[in-house]
Amino acid sequence: VQLQASGGGLVQAGDSLRLSCTASGRTFSMYQMGWFRQAPGKEREFVAFISSNGGTTYYADSVKGRFTISRDNAKNTVYLQMNSLKPEDTAVYYCAADLYGGPPSGNPDEYDYWGQGTQVTVSS
Repeated sequence: VQLQASGGGLVQAGDSLRLSCTASGRTFSMYQMGWFRQAPGKEREFVAFISSNGGTTYYADSVKGRFTISRDNAKNTVYLQMNSLKPEDTAVYYCAADLYGGPPSGNPDEYDYWGQGTQVTVSS
């Protein structure tokens, strides 16, 4: 499985961005997907989760109400719509695939494949 993340950039506080992550392979609809982020000098942290059919989503408290995760299985793509961005959202954002299912997880060790990351920078 190869994951390609895109959509990052430099924006001002209060702006919006939409990240995309496209997966290779024919079984994308079977994967649970997550978004994580890592700021300089900090550990990778969970952002959002979506189940394989899109019916269940789960967010970190820090982004709840501002970010929305969604997916289009016909396009092998998962999205992260980020609104009302704050400087503290600045990080490299990674998408990840969990091939084996289970409860919604914010633990990066539960994910099997990772994209290369896309930089999001929010200026104040």
